[in-house]
Amino acid sequence: MSDVLNGLRRDLLRALLIALLAALVGLAVNSRLLWRALSGRSLSSGSVAVSEPADMVLPLPVELDEVRELQGTSTLLIDARSREAFAEGHLPGARSLPRGEVTSELPSLQAEVPLDIPLIVYCSGYDCNDSFVLAEQLIAAGYRQVRIFEGGLPEWQAAGLPLEGGQP
Repeated sequence: MSDVLNGLRRDLLRALLIALLAALVGLAVNSRLLWRALSGRSLSSGSVAVSEPADMVLPLPVELDEVRELQGTSTLLIDARSREAFAEGHLPGARSLPRGEVTSELPSLQAEVPLDIPLIVYCSGYDCNDSFVLAEQLIAAGYRQVRIFEGGLPEWQAAGLPLEGGQP
């Protein structure tokens, strides 16, 4: 019986040590988030503060329902697909800015669209990375309210929502 109790104590001590080690690793990995929480800074996923350096800001995802709610407001939808794909059909009110043309097209976008305007970037769905890359480039250019509609055009179409452009 004494051996059983000693074995149980040893196992309990090992489990406690593992839990303590896991907690320390978790604190180390999430130290920035913890520091923000303790210092009273916001952790929300809404708009991102302009004071943060561009390399620290990541585009946040947006769901279909929210895209529909924001449509027609000051939010600008940006299609990261090719111009040809855009011409075949795109979300109503969207602007074409192909990922590969951002360098040449960015000056005209910046001249027309203020940096504080919310942007939603989309492309050809979850397996398309163009919207994320373009969103990062827009953030680096000074835009701070950049979000990604990851489901993109396929999710929009699957919901039976109308498109602009294309042939009837």
